[in-house]
Amino acid sequence: MKNLDWNNLGLEYIKTDFRFVARFKEGQWESGQLVEDNQLTMSEASPALHYGQQCFEGLKAYRCKDGSINLFRPDENAKRLQRSCERLLMPPVPEDLFIEACKQVVKANEAWLGPYGSGATLYLRPFVIGVGDNLGINPAKEYIFCVFCTPVGSYVKGGLKPTNFLISDYDRAAPQGTGAAKVGGNYAASLLPAKLAKQRQFADCIYLDPATHTKIEEVGAANFFAITHDNCFVTPASPSILPSITKYSLLYLAKERLGLEAIEGDIYIDQLDRYKEAGACGTALVITPIGGIQYKDNFHVFFSESEVGEITKKLYNELVGIQFGDVPAPENWIVKI
Repeated sequence: MKNLDWNNLGLEYIKTDFRFVARFKEGQWESGQLVEDNQLTMSEASPALHYGQQCFEGLKAYRCKDGSINLFRPDENAKRLQRSCERLLMPPVPEDLFIEACKQVVKANEAWLGPYGSGATLYLRPFVIGVGDNLGINPAKEYIFCVFCTPVGSYVKGGLKPTNFLISDYDRAAPQGTGAAKVGGNYAASLLPAKLAKQRQFADCIYLDPATHTKIEEVGAANFFAITHDNCFVTPASPSILPSITKYSLLYLAKERLGLEAIEGDIYIDQLDRYKEAGACGTALVITPIGGIQYKDNFHVFFSESEVGEITKKLYNELVGIQFGDVPAPENWIVKI
């Protein structure tokens, strides 16, 4: 195991020993291989550089108490990557190739995965880029699929505690655009709104639906959820929201483990009084409780700006417990390395 300060890692790139690379040529994916070089070479005319023909994923490997390693629902990441590829006219990466690549990367870099109890995980970043000589606005003829990893700690320092967010005047995605695909352009467009929110001392911004600007859609680079006063777990429904694997896991756990009603539905910005708790969720964040939301001149506080709500805390403990192997997992949620 590497000599790192496992308890104080952030979300920063650290070069690890191996990454997996496969190329798509002449109509098919190669079997791929592990390589040590973390530099990719491509044509200056690659569509990934000029036209944004690229997509990516994010998932984690977790060290369990017995020393074994868990991957959390990698099949769902594989399927989402396929949908993103199809949206951008890229050849989908077969699910078995995706999962095998993730397994190989974790095995080859196991020394970079922190000990159980440290909170450290191994973050995996699979991605697909269109490469080759291509000047016109057309799909690439060749592609690179790569998976690299880096050790990470908590996305939000200080553990599970509420933070405040600002409703952005910007749109994250167009109503029939690429919001449901995990493509780089969505994130590049979010940099300025996030910067503006942080300049006003908020953790990040929240986007409203682009069609009517009346409903909450996403929290920065994460999904949104809220708990009604009668204990219904609600997360926004929209074709321009990225279908978060964490979000759908929480929907299942809220219903099946906590016994709550759990739905995808509309969360209107002028009806926040209906909710007693709220949070952001995603692979990097896990769950970040939302203390309050600033919308124009109104600041709405949910459960507390300093304390975490009971249901949010239970959902967090259930999810993290499953990921680290301390709580029994639903069928097929865990792949052992």
